[in-house]
Amino acid sequence: MKHIIVVGNGMVGYKFCEKFTEQATSKDFKITVFGEEPRPAYDRVHLSEYFENKDAKALEMAPIEWYNDNNIDLITNTRVNSIDKVARTIETIHGKEYNYDYLVLATGSSPFVPNIKGVEKNGVFVYRTIEDLEGMLAYADQLNAEKPNAKAAILGGGLLGLEAGKAVLDMGLEPHVVEFAPKLMPRQLDLRSSKVLQLKLESIGLHIHLSKATSEILGDGKITGMQFGEDDRLDVDMLIISAGIRPRDELAKTCNLETGTRGGIIVNNKMQTSDPNIYAIGEVALYNQMIYGLVAPGYDMATIAVEQIIGTSASVMQEDIDMSTKLKLIGVDVASFGEPFMPADKGHSIIFENKTQFLYKRINISLDGKKLLGGILVGDASDYSMLHQIYLNGMAIPEDPAQLILPAGDGNTAFGDVMDLPDDAQICSCESVTKGQICGVIEKGEATDLAGVVSCTKAGTGCGGCKPMVSDLTNATLKSLGIEVKDSVCEHFDLNRQDLYKIIQVKGYKTFNEVLDNHGNGGHGCEKCKPLVASLMATINADTANEEYAIQDSNDRFMANIQRNGTYSVVPRVPGGEITPDKLIALGQIAKKYDLYTKITGGVRVDLFGATLNQLPLIWKDLIGHGFESGHAYGKSLRTVKTCVGSTWCRYGMDESVSFGIELENRYRGIRAPHKIKGGVSGCIRECAEARGKDFGLIAVEGGWNLYVGGNGGANPRHAELFAEQIDNETVIKYLDRYLMFYMRTAKPLQRTAAWQERLEGGLDYLKEVIIDDKLGIAEDLEQEMQTLVNRFKCEWTQAINDPEMMKRFNHFVNSKEEDDNLVFVPMREQKMPEPWS
Repeated sequence: MKHIIVVGNGMVGYKFCEKFTEQATSKDFKITVFGEEPRPAYDRVHLSEYFENKDAKALEMAPIEWYNDNNIDLITNTRVNSIDKVARTIETIHGKEYNYDYLVLATGSSPFVPNIKGVEKNGVFVYRTIEDLEGMLAYADQLNAEKPNAKAAILGGGLLGLEAGKAVLDMGLEPHVVEFAPKLMPRQLDLRSSKVLQLKLESIGLHIHLSKATSEILGDGKITGMQFGEDDRLDVDMLIISAGIRPRDELAKTCNLETGTRGGIIVNNKMQTSDPNIYAIGEVALYNQMIYGLVAPGYDMATIAVEQIIGTSASVMQEDIDMSTKLKLIGVDVASFGEPFMPADKGHSIIFENKTQFLYKRINISLDGKKLLGGILVGDASDYSMLHQIYLNGMAIPEDPAQLILPAGDGNTAFGDVMDLPDDAQICSCESVTKGQICGVIEKGEATDLAGVVSCTKAGTGCGGCKPMVSDLTNATLKSLGIEVKDSVCEHFDLNRQDLYKIIQVKGYKTFNEVLDNHGNGGHGCEKCKPLVASLMATINADTANEEYAIQDSNDRFMANIQRNGTYSVVPRVPGGEITPDKLIALGQIAKKYDLYTKITGGVRVDLFGATLNQLPLIWKDLIGHGFESGHAYGKSLRTVKTCVGSTWCRYGMDESVSFGIELENRYRGIRAPHKIKGGVSGCIRECAEARGKDFGLIAVEGGWNLYVGGNGGANPRHAELFAEQIDNETVIKYLDRYLMFYMRTAKPLQRTAAWQERLEGGLDYLKEVIIDDKLGIAEDLEQEMQTLVNRFKCEWTQAINDPEMMKRFNHFVNSKEEDDNLVFVPMREQKMPEPWS
């Protein structure tokens, strides 16, 4: 029997064992695995989740019983000290010697700790293992007990550093990210995308310090600060070092295996080292003069090493390794694929940027405009999977490649159908699963749902970036076979949005955990289901964002839209656009008092920009004192009902559009919906209020109002469709109550009315049957539900300024009422603008 020793029981070491047990058909092999940590292999990619649940078992790749069942000896808490490649033996730290026929080195990497004076002080940690995390948690608990509002710094603004920033937030400390480079994630992002990411991270509470070279860790015995320059320091109570990794190649040096000048064990395309009986895989392997720090290449290396040892395949490591990756950093999508940085002589770049929504998308196109060469996505990586497949498979791109990244709303067809991908398209790079394999297990009857596909193929079990495409392929294949597909929210619920709506409504749930515990599949929820449940609860209960469970994003928390420089906009409601001279003067006086930038918007409102966080309640106290209320510009709710001057003033006016617009805006203000809603009321067919570009719009004609529904502006504008003609005010309200309530009940998460209406089976005709003819017998229920929401309306800013506890959230610093002095403005057109202005 041949003996295989695996040194290292991380993710790649475990994957070698898993692949071996799947492929080895004889009992001629025996495997012994050595791990330095006191536990079986665990998922280091999702290490930060440990701060949420403190459950190491939840991260395990496989329980200890799995090793026993597969005849694998797992020896934990044991370090291998040396290798004798002539005798083919290894020796452990305990002095025990083991013989091998094949040796697999999967020792991975260790954190790089810079040579900084004072780095050995108490309170300085590295971010690598569960034991590291447990040490941080214990120290943070001590800090929180001794010094409320303590600060922690993270040295390094790369992938792991930003994950550590999330950990600091979870521990209740004030996070500061310190990066030597002039931008975050310098290896993955260009300067503009990095800036967008920085703005988003700052909006959720991270403090970013760029171009900082740490010269000393300050403190007597334990850390009290970080010294950068002569007069440049940062006072902190804890430090987490995440400044990069170094391959653990020390074992190779004990037996003179060839290593690289900057570390790493040199391997060939079979994963063999300079000794053909010794293999190296994962972050310790130096292949093509590179260390690959992603999960997918490590898994490929493990598979090739297995096949070479048991002789089942002649497969070798490919020369060009795809480093594309999609990540979720502190709730923010970040992805890059192909060539993220494009030299001007090789191709063209197309960039879409929206700093107000923290979005950045860049694709790089060949000079002839026919090939996708790479790109970067920040803030929204929902298109990553398809873009990645277009790049990998050399698929055709639209004549106008900008369609691939410009917002086109739900129903964007720039990509075509996921089923158009070739069968050999690699969907899951971590597990090397193709489209053909995913579709095949369904067509053969081996899987009947997403969970079955994952179980059969392991697609999506690595980094998780391919999950959306795996889900799309599963659903498309099931539909092609005539099988009904349940449109579930995510892996935590086998329910769609409509199911959850009814459950929450009937059961009266008030917390996410209540819904998850009673109707979920376990776990802790995700970025899909948590805000969705919050949205549903807010919709059903007509609760404001002052209820913790009703908060859907960071703008909800502060009831204001954060802007590109970290300040906020204040948008009071001006129903129908009608405002008295006294209120108009008050707006001007308040804007002047707080030195705010003022802008009259296309939605007939006055927006006030440049408010600092601590100014928000002061400004709103003044506004409410003059009779204003929240305009909900930050919420998935009714924004405005735009009106023309109507028959009161206009000689063409057929009806009094202003009064009716005000009535409608006051009726639907504050209701929470799947997406924002806008309305318009035009007094005649000249359409000065642009009613047909709104979610609902009215145009006055002889005999009443024509009602239009399902219009949207934005990057993919759509005209609303004529729904009913020549109806009176009472009928308009009745139809709108039913229409909006039916939309709120049945639309998908974050789906605008236009996309919902377009995808509704039966389209507009079906909608007329439900809303006008009451085909489903629910019209009265819809009206009653809407009236309940109308009756429950409360201005959330009025609530906030009258509640001392709520007011605490508006301090810049949790332990001080001081303002953030990092904000800089410049004058332009007689008002202030953020610096730098572009």
